[in-house]
Amino acid sequence: MCGICGFSWNDAELIRRMSRRLIHRGPDQDGHFCCDGASLGHRRLSIIDLSQNGRQPMFNEDRSLVLVFNGEIYNFRELREELLQKGHVFASHSDSEVILHAWETYGTGALERLRGMFAFALYEAASGRIYLVRDRIGIKPLYYAVQNGRLRFASEIKAILEDERIERSLNPQALYDYLGFEFVPAPDTFFKGISKIPAGHYFVWEKGQGNLVRYWDLRMKPGSHRLSFDEAVATERRLLEEAVASHLISDVPLGVFLSGGLDSSALVAMMRRRITGSLKTFTIGYRDPSFSETEYARIVADHFQTDHQVLMIDDLKPEYVEQALWHLDEPMTDLSAVPLYLLCQQAKRHVTVCLSGEGGDESFAGYDRFKASRLYRWYCYVPREIRDGVIAKIVDRLPDRPQKKGLINMLKRFVEGARLPDEAMHLRWQYFLPPEMVDPLFKPDFRENLVLDPFRQIRQYAERCDAEDPVNREVYLDMRFMMTDSVLMKVDKMSMASALEIRVPLLDHVFVEFMASLPGDWKLKGLTTKHVFREALKGILPDKIVYRGKQGYSLPVKNLLRNELKSYMVDLLKSSAIIRETMNIDFIDRLIGEHLQMRHNHNHILWALMNVAIWHLHFF
Repeated sequence: MCGICGFSWNDAELIRRMSRRLIHRGPDQDGHFCCDGASLGHRRLSIIDLSQNGRQPMFNEDRSLVLVFNGEIYNFRELREELLQKGHVFASHSDSEVILHAWETYGTGALERLRGMFAFALYEAASGRIYLVRDRIGIKPLYYAVQNGRLRFASEIKAILEDERIERSLNPQALYDYLGFEFVPAPDTFFKGISKIPAGHYFVWEKGQGNLVRYWDLRMKPGSHRLSFDEAVATERRLLEEAVASHLISDVPLGVFLSGGLDSSALVAMMRRRITGSLKTFTIGYRDPSFSETEYARIVADHFQTDHQVLMIDDLKPEYVEQALWHLDEPMTDLSAVPLYLLCQQAKRHVTVCLSGEGGDESFAGYDRFKASRLYRWYCYVPREIRDGVIAKIVDRLPDRPQKKGLINMLKRFVEGARLPDEAMHLRWQYFLPPEMVDPLFKPDFRENLVLDPFRQIRQYAERCDAEDPVNREVYLDMRFMMTDSVLMKVDKMSMASALEIRVPLLDHVFVEFMASLPGDWKLKGLTTKHVFREALKGILPDKIVYRGKQGYSLPVKNLLRNELKSYMVDLLKSSAIIRETMNIDFIDRLIGEHLQMRHNHNHILWALMNVAIWHLHFF
């Protein structure tokens, strides 16, 4: 796991500056390559082949290809044997080198053979092309900027900004999209002129021109395996064990994040089948039991006899928020980002690699929003005049409750999402900028330059999806639109801030493709989420874990904003230059008042605005 950077000309001083900015991602080694066609930089976190032979930039035999790579290739040993038989000569035992030799043999077709998480840049000396590649699922990030016929790229935006010729200016459309979805969907970023490479794409740069190419997409059409339900359960169990086993390849200590939920508990179970000695597990706890999962994590830890550690978070210091946001590069309002940042710091004291359960809720239809979508289809049988004129008005008057969920809070959130257009499908319950808030929030001169169509990107992704049943269409949107630049971006940035590698076996693309082939009703049965996954884990996990609902690492932000972070919030929003330039302070004051009085829960929009203000302070 590493940090990479570079550009399309020769400048040894700039490439060193850019790579130094990424030192937190790779404190073990650095390396640079410069020629007239490209400069490449690398910061290494040594995981596989700890020797100097694994150093990057890395070359093929005749030095016609140059590589800087971030990630892990889990099938590299099999690929290495295949390439040795074809006559390739290897200088190391690292997984990085297989990319070079596979590229020599297969060109861009090599991407079909890679099984892992990766973001890499490859320079072809003969053609002068630079390839920037992001893995199928988008586990590893990669940014680029094109200005005046020159290309820059890096694992993090802050490295690109080391080139002082890159103008720092706000992308207005990204601000609008972010306040709704709480992240900025690819290819946009918060910085005008800087883009993300989307998952499953590569960007090729040649003679001052760039072209973005999609090389993989998730096919959701069921039936390709033609298995019975019982056969599917057995296959899923086998593929899960294979995926976890492949993710244990490491020359350094590893552990696992254990929330007590189904996904992370499944990883612990499968790891214990392969690891007979000490197995370190890490979890987060809160004093408020409605936000904490420590009881369930302890059940799993005791069941599998792990060396278990709990990080209790009693308060949320502003400096933690600001440190986390600096590492994120742009605002992202995932309420678990700061706790994950703190958990990674603790885990790094003991291990260099951690497995984590990201991807299970997306692939298996595990979020409450999948249930809300199904409930909405039943809700529509109620006449609209009763839904809008009676039920919604009653629910709107109910005060927010301090606990995480509960009947009242869930009713309020359901009614809010049900008001949004059907085209948003289940993502209506993951959208937090209702249309009635847009006009009073944004200043008119700022608003007039925006495309006020929040679900335009969802329509584009929906058009690409080949699923017929509604659940699988929703799974596709979660996997291809929501997860990549929110959940996975958070995991990468918060872990690499501490030079900790996080691996996500549930997003092994072979496992993901198998899950995509199964009918939606096997994933969401009635209102039971992850049905087929639960069946696969019966007899492996304690029943109390198999049948429990989704909770997650979510931070009790709404309560913190009413108490410990109240003054910080008010001072930050009232003093922020970017908030004053783009938004109406009087309306924000109203939102603050309603939130503090518990008349409404505005924590999503207020926390999002705080992140914008902090981002502006740090990067401008």
